[in-house]
Amino acid sequence: MNIAEYDYNLPSELIAQTPLKNRSDSKLLIMDKVTGELQEDVFKNIIDYLNPEDILVLNDTKVIPARLIGEKIDTHAIIELLLLKNIEGDTWECLSKPQKRLHIGTILSFGNGLLKAEVTEKMDNGLVRVKLIYQGILMEILDELGTMPLPPYIHEKLTDQSRYQTVYAKNIGSAAAPTAGLHFTEELLAKIKAKGVTLVYVTLHVGLGTFRPVEVSDITKHHMHSEYYVMSKDAADTLNNAKGKIYAVGTTSTRVLETVRHNHEKFVPCSGNTDIFIYPGFEFKAIDGLITNFHLPKSTLLMLVSALSSKENILNAYDYAIKHNYRFFSFGDAMFIK
Repeated sequence: MNIAEYDYNLPSELIAQTPLKNRSDSKLLIMDKVTGELQEDVFKNIIDYLNPEDILVLNDTKVIPARLIGEKIDTHAIIELLLLKNIEGDTWECLSKPQKRLHIGTILSFGNGLLKAEVTEKMDNGLVRVKLIYQGILMEILDELGTMPLPPYIHEKLTDQSRYQTVYAKNIGSAAAPTAGLHFTEELLAKIKAKGVTLVYVTLHVGLGTFRPVEVSDITKHHMHSEYYVMSKDAADTLNNAKGKIYAVGTTSTRVLETVRHNHEKFVPCSGNTDIFIYPGFEFKAIDGLITNFHLPKSTLLMLVSALSSKENILNAYDYAIKHNYRFFSFGDAMFIK
Protein backbone atom coordinates (compact mmCIF):
# COMPACT_ATOMS: atom_id res chain seq x y z
CA MET A 1 0.00 0.00 0.00
CA ASN A 2 1.51 3.26 -1.14
CA ILE A 3 1.22 6.46 0.87
CA ALA A 4 0.32 8.35 -2.33
CA GLU A 5 -3.02 6.53 -2.36
CA TYR A 6 -4.04 8.52 0.72
CA ASP A 7 -3.37 11.95 -0.71
CA TYR A 8 -5.94 14.58 -1.63
CA ASN A 9 -5.91 18.28 -2.50
CA LEU A 10 -7.29 20.60 0.14
CA PRO A 11 -7.71 24.36 -0.45
CA SER A 12 -5.91 26.15 2.38
CA GLU A 13 -8.94 28.33 3.09
CA LEU A 14 -10.80 25.23 4.33
CA ILE A 15 -8.32 24.64 7.16
CA ALA A 16 -10.19 25.91 10.21
CA GLN A 17 -8.08 28.48 12.04
CA THR A 18 -10.39 29.20 14.96
CA PRO A 19 -13.14 27.30 16.77
CA LEU A 20 -16.79 28.18 16.16
CA LYS A 21 -18.52 30.28 18.80
CA ASN A 22 -20.64 27.28 19.78
CA ARG A 23 -18.88 23.90 19.77
CA SER A 24 -21.87 21.92 18.53
CA ASP A 25 -22.74 24.23 15.62
CA SER A 26 -20.20 22.56 13.36
CA LYS A 27 -21.35 20.66 10.30
CA LEU A 28 -21.79 16.91 10.52
CA LEU A 29 -21.34 14.58 7.56
CA ILE A 30 -22.90 11.17 8.20
CA MET A 31 -21.54 8.29 6.15
CA ASP A 32 -22.75 4.71 5.86
CA LYS A 33 -19.53 2.74 6.28
CA VAL A 34 -20.72 -0.04 3.94
CA THR A 35 -22.37 1.85 1.08
CA GLY A 36 -20.56 5.18 1.45
CA GLU A 37 -23.92 7.01 1.29
CA LEU A 38 -23.67 10.55 2.64
CA GLN A 39 -26.05 12.75 4.59
CA GLU A 40 -25.57 16.30 5.87
CA ASP A 41 -26.58 17.63 9.27
CA VAL A 42 -25.36 19.78 12.17
CA PHE A 43 -23.35 18.27 15.03
CA LYS A 44 -25.89 19.17 17.72
CA ASN A 45 -28.23 16.70 15.97
CA ILE A 46 -25.81 13.78 16.52
CA ILE A 47 -28.30 12.62 19.14
CA ASP A 48 -30.76 11.75 16.35
CA TYR A 49 -28.36 9.09 15.06
CA LEU A 50 -27.83 7.41 18.43
CA ASN A 51 -30.21 4.90 19.99
CA PRO A 52 -30.96 3.94 23.60
CA GLU A 53 -28.47 1.30 24.83
CA ASP A 54 -25.78 2.53 22.45
CA ILE A 55 -22.45 3.37 24.07
CA LEU A 56 -20.42 6.47 23.28
CA VAL A 57 -16.73 6.14 24.23
CA LEU A 58 -14.83 9.38 24.89
CA ASN A 59 -11.18 10.10 25.63
CA ASP A 60 -10.96 12.15 28.83
CA THR A 61 -7.31 13.14 28.47
CA LYS A 62 -6.45 16.75 29.25
CA VAL A 63 -4.00 18.80 27.20
CA ILE A 64 -1.03 20.29 29.01
CA PRO A 65 -0.28 23.94 28.12
CA ALA A 66 3.00 22.44 27.04
CA ARG A 67 4.52 24.96 24.63
CA LEU A 68 7.17 27.01 26.41
CA ILE A 69 9.20 29.90 25.03
CA GLY A 70 12.37 30.65 27.00
CA GLU A 71 16.07 31.33 26.66
CA LYS A 72 19.45 29.79 27.30
CA ILE A 73 20.78 31.30 30.49
CA ASP A 74 24.29 31.71 29.08
CA THR A 75 23.61 33.26 25.64
CA HIS A 76 19.96 34.36 26.00
CA ALA A 77 19.20 32.62 22.69
CA ILE A 78 15.45 32.03 22.33
CA ILE A 79 14.45 28.37 22.60
CA GLU A 80 11.06 26.70 22.27
CA LEU A 81 10.21 23.48 24.11
CA LEU A 82 7.12 21.35 23.67
CA LEU A 83 6.65 18.96 26.57
CA LEU A 84 5.56 15.62 25.11
CA LYS A 85 5.91 12.90 27.72
CA ASN A 86 6.69 12.67 31.41
CA ILE A 87 9.38 9.97 31.58
CA GLU A 88 9.89 9.82 35.34
CA GLY A 89 9.77 12.38 38.11
CA ASP A 90 10.67 15.73 36.59
CA THR A 91 12.29 14.26 33.48
CA TRP A 92 10.38 15.02 30.27
CA GLU A 93 10.78 14.17 26.61
CA CYS A 94 10.37 17.31 24.51
CA LEU A 95 10.46 18.68 21.01
CA SER A 96 12.99 21.50 20.88
CA LYS A 97 13.53 24.32 18.42
CA PRO A 98 16.24 24.97 17.40
CA GLN A 99 17.82 21.78 18.73
CA LYS A 100 21.24 22.65 17.32
CA ARG A 101 21.63 25.31 20.01
CA LEU A 102 21.18 22.77 22.77
CA HIS A 103 23.83 20.55 24.34
CA ILE A 104 23.85 18.18 27.29
CA GLY A 105 24.04 20.39 30.35
CA THR A 106 22.40 23.43 28.71
CA ILE A 107 20.13 25.28 31.14
CA LEU A 108 16.99 26.95 29.85
CA SER A 109 14.99 29.55 31.72
CA PHE A 110 11.26 30.27 31.40
CA GLY A 111 9.32 33.08 33.06
CA ASN A 112 12.41 34.79 34.47
CA GLY A 113 13.51 31.61 36.17
CA LEU A 114 10.15 30.50 37.52
CA LEU A 115 10.83 27.30 35.58
CA LYS A 116 14.19 25.97 34.39
CA ALA A 117 15.12 22.97 32.30
CA GLU A 118 18.45 21.18 32.09
CA VAL A 119 19.11 19.20 28.90
CA THR A 120 20.11 15.64 29.85
CA GLU A 121 19.94 13.89 26.47
CA LYS A 122 19.77 14.78 22.77
CA MET A 123 17.97 12.47 20.35
CA ASP A 124 16.94 12.48 16.69
CA ASN A 125 14.28 14.64 15.04
CA GLY A 126 14.53 17.55 17.45
CA LEU A 127 13.85 15.48 20.54
CA VAL A 128 15.57 16.14 23.85
CA ARG A 129 15.15 14.99 27.41
CA VAL A 130 15.23 17.61 30.12
CA LYS A 131 15.04 17.74 33.89
CA LEU A 132 12.63 20.45 35.01
CA ILE A 133 13.68 22.61 37.97
CA TYR A 134 11.01 24.57 39.85
CA GLN A 135 9.37 25.20 43.20
CA GLY A 136 5.68 24.58 43.76
CA ILE A 137 3.19 22.69 41.59
CA LEU A 138 4.32 22.09 38.01
CA MET A 139 0.88 22.22 36.40
CA GLU A 140 0.15 25.56 38.03
CA ILE A 141 3.44 26.90 36.65
CA LEU A 142 2.61 25.56 33.18
CA ASP A 143 -0.83 27.17 33.36
CA GLU A 144 0.95 30.48 33.95
CA LEU A 145 3.86 30.16 31.49
CA GLY A 146 2.76 27.70 28.82
CA THR A 147 0.40 27.87 25.88
CA MET A 148 -1.63 25.20 24.13
CA PRO A 149 0.46 23.27 21.58
CA LEU A 150 -1.68 24.01 18.54
CA PRO A 151 -0.90 22.10 15.33
CA PRO A 152 1.41 23.85 12.83
CA TYR A 153 -1.40 24.39 10.31
CA ILE A 154 -3.20 26.73 12.76
CA HIS A 155 -1.77 30.22 12.45
CA GLU A 156 -4.33 32.23 14.41
CA LYS A 157 -3.77 32.86 18.11
CA LEU A 158 -6.17 31.01 20.37
CA THR A 159 -7.71 33.61 22.67
CA ASP A 160 -9.51 31.13 24.91
CA GLN A 161 -7.22 28.20 25.70
CA SER A 162 -10.12 26.13 27.02
CA ARG A 163 -11.38 25.76 23.45
CA TYR A 164 -8.52 23.33 22.80
CA GLN A 165 -9.86 21.11 25.59
CA THR A 166 -12.92 18.90 25.58
CA VAL A 167 -15.55 19.87 28.14
CA TYR A 168 -14.95 16.50 29.84
CA ALA A 169 -11.12 16.69 29.90
CA LYS A 170 -9.92 15.25 33.20
CA ASN A 171 -6.63 13.35 33.16
CA ILE A 172 -3.62 15.56 32.46
CA GLY A 173 -1.05 14.26 29.99
CA SER A 174 -1.68 15.11 26.31
CA ALA A 175 0.43 17.13 23.91
CA ALA A 176 -2.59 17.59 21.64
CA ALA A 177 -6.36 17.50 21.98
CA PRO A 178 -8.54 14.54 20.99
CA THR A 179 -10.26 16.87 18.56
CA ALA A 180 -13.35 14.82 17.70
CA GLY A 181 -14.54 15.51 21.24
CA LEU A 182 -14.29 19.28 20.87
CA HIS A 183 -17.77 19.35 19.29
CA PHE A 184 -19.56 18.21 22.44
CA THR A 185 -21.05 20.63 24.95
CA GLU A 186 -22.14 19.69 28.47
CA GLU A 187 -25.74 20.35 27.40
CA LEU A 188 -25.47 18.00 24.40
CA LEU A 189 -23.88 15.25 26.51
CA ALA A 190 -26.70 15.58 29.05
CA LYS A 191 -29.29 15.17 26.28
CA ILE A 192 -27.46 12.12 24.93
CA LYS A 193 -27.48 10.50 28.38
CA ALA A 194 -31.14 11.36 28.86
CA LYS A 195 -31.92 9.46 25.63
CA GLY A 196 -30.49 6.30 27.20
CA VAL A 197 -27.05 6.35 25.59
CA THR A 198 -24.28 5.36 27.99
CA LEU A 199 -21.15 7.50 28.13
CA VAL A 200 -17.90 5.61 28.79
CA TYR A 201 -14.57 7.33 29.36
CA VAL A 202 -11.13 5.96 28.56
CA THR A 203 -7.81 7.78 28.54
CA LEU A 204 -5.17 8.01 25.85
CA HIS A 205 -2.52 10.69 26.15
CA VAL A 206 -1.86 12.05 22.67
CA GLY A 207 1.88 12.26 22.07
CA LEU A 208 4.67 12.72 19.56
CA GLY A 209 3.01 10.96 16.63
CA THR A 210 0.55 13.83 16.24
CA PHE A 211 3.42 15.98 15.04
CA ARG A 212 5.15 13.40 12.84
CA PRO A 213 4.31 12.64 9.18
CA VAL A 214 4.50 9.18 7.63
CA GLU A 215 7.96 9.11 6.06
CA VAL A 216 7.87 5.79 4.17
CA SER A 217 6.15 5.18 0.83
CA ASP A 218 5.00 1.68 1.85
CA ILE A 219 2.66 2.33 4.76
CA THR A 220 3.03 -1.24 6.06
CA LYS A 221 6.60 -0.32 6.99
CA HIS A 222 5.54 2.68 9.08
CA HIS A 223 6.15 2.32 12.82
CA MET A 224 3.50 4.00 14.93
CA HIS A 225 4.34 6.14 17.92
CA SER A 226 3.54 4.74 21.34
CA GLU A 227 0.95 6.39 23.56
CA TYR A 228 -0.13 5.69 27.13
CA TYR A 229 -3.71 4.52 27.70
CA VAL A 230 -5.96 3.49 30.58
CA MET A 231 -9.20 1.51 30.68
CA SER A 232 -10.95 1.33 34.04
CA LYS A 233 -12.91 -1.63 35.43
CA ASP A 234 -16.17 0.31 35.14
CA ALA A 235 -15.46 1.07 31.48
CA ALA A 236 -14.52 -2.54 30.71
CA ASP A 237 -17.59 -3.95 32.46
CA THR A 238 -19.94 -1.55 30.69
CA LEU A 239 -18.45 -2.31 27.29
CA ASN A 240 -18.54 -6.08 27.82
CA ASN A 241 -22.24 -5.83 28.67
CA ALA A 242 -23.11 -3.62 25.69
CA LYS A 243 -26.56 -4.27 24.22
CA GLY A 244 -26.43 -1.55 21.58
CA LYS A 245 -23.69 -0.33 19.30
CA ILE A 246 -20.31 0.95 20.48
CA TYR A 247 -19.32 4.26 18.91
CA ALA A 248 -15.87 5.73 19.50
CA VAL A 249 -15.44 9.47 19.71
CA GLY A 250 -12.19 10.04 17.88
CA THR A 251 -9.32 7.94 16.63
CA THR A 252 -7.68 8.03 20.08
CA SER A 253 -10.64 6.30 21.74
CA THR A 254 -10.64 3.84 18.84
CA ARG A 255 -6.99 2.97 19.44
CA VAL A 256 -7.67 2.23 23.12
CA LEU A 257 -10.69 0.04 22.42
CA GLU A 258 -9.07 -1.93 19.61
CA THR A 259 -5.81 -2.34 21.55
CA VAL A 260 -7.61 -3.86 24.54
CA ARG A 261 -9.82 -6.19 22.45
CA HIS A 262 -6.92 -7.36 20.28
CA ASN A 263 -4.72 -7.99 23.32
CA HIS A 264 -7.32 -9.68 25.53
CA GLU A 265 -10.25 -10.73 23.26
CA LYS A 266 -12.56 -8.82 25.61
CA PHE A 267 -12.51 -5.54 27.48
CA VAL A 268 -10.44 -5.70 30.67
CA PRO A 269 -9.22 -3.05 33.11
CA CYS A 270 -5.68 -2.28 32.03
CA SER A 271 -3.14 0.38 31.20
CA GLY A 272 0.03 0.56 29.18
CA ASN A 273 1.48 1.87 25.94
CA THR A 274 -0.02 1.15 22.54
CA ASP A 275 1.55 1.49 19.12
CA ILE A 276 -1.37 -0.10 17.27
CA PHE A 277 -1.46 0.90 13.59
CA ILE A 278 -4.89 0.69 12.00
CA TYR A 279 -4.99 0.74 8.20
CA PRO A 280 -7.09 -1.01 5.52
CA GLY A 281 -7.22 -4.75 6.12
CA PHE A 282 -7.44 -4.27 9.89
CA GLU A 283 -10.06 -6.40 11.66
CA PHE A 284 -12.14 -4.23 13.97
CA LYS A 285 -13.15 -6.10 17.11
CA ALA A 286 -14.35 -3.26 19.34
CA ILE A 287 -16.24 -0.50 17.57
CA ASP A 288 -19.29 -0.28 15.34
CA GLY A 289 -18.75 3.30 14.26
CA LEU A 290 -16.70 6.42 14.74
CA ILE A 291 -17.24 10.14 15.27
CA THR A 292 -14.21 11.94 13.91
CA ASN A 293 -12.87 15.08 12.27
CA PHE A 294 -11.45 15.42 8.75
CA HIS A 295 -7.80 14.39 8.71
CA LEU A 296 -4.62 15.47 6.97
CA PRO A 297 -3.60 13.96 3.63
CA LYS A 298 -1.24 10.96 3.89
CA SER A 299 -1.85 10.68 7.65
CA THR A 300 -2.24 7.55 9.75
CA LEU A 301 -5.60 8.93 10.87
CA LEU A 302 -6.86 9.00 7.30
CA MET A 303 -5.75 5.37 6.99
CA LEU A 304 -7.63 4.47 10.18
CA VAL A 305 -10.95 5.86 8.96
CA SER A 306 -10.37 4.19 5.58
CA ALA A 307 -9.95 0.88 7.39
CA LEU A 308 -13.37 1.27 9.00
CA SER A 309 -15.06 1.84 5.65
CA SER A 310 -12.91 1.90 2.52
CA LYS A 311 -10.36 4.22 1.00
CA GLU A 312 -12.73 4.92 -1.89
CA ASN A 313 -15.66 5.81 0.39
CA ILE A 314 -13.55 8.06 2.58
CA LEU A 315 -11.89 9.95 -0.27
CA ASN A 316 -15.29 10.38 -1.91
CA ALA A 317 -16.65 11.81 1.36
CA TYR A 318 -13.67 14.15 1.61
CA ASP A 319 -14.22 15.30 -1.97
CA TYR A 320 -17.86 15.99 -1.08
CA ALA A 321 -16.83 17.91 2.03
CA ILE A 322 -14.38 20.06 0.06
CA LYS A 323 -16.99 20.88 -2.59
CA HIS A 324 -19.47 21.84 0.14
CA ASN A 325 -17.01 24.01 2.08
CA TYR A 326 -16.63 21.91 5.20
CA ARG A 327 -13.97 23.08 7.63
CA PHE A 328 -11.04 20.70 8.07
CA PHE A 329 -8.72 19.47 10.84
CA SER A 330 -8.63 20.29 14.57
CA PHE A 331 -11.17 23.13 14.74
CA GLY A 332 -13.09 21.88 11.72
CA ASP A 333 -16.32 20.00 11.11
CA ALA A 334 -17.14 16.41 11.99
CA MET A 335 -17.95 13.10 10.37
CA PHE A 336 -19.98 10.18 11.74
CA ILE A 337 -19.04 6.86 10.13
CA LYS A 338 -21.73 4.37 11.11
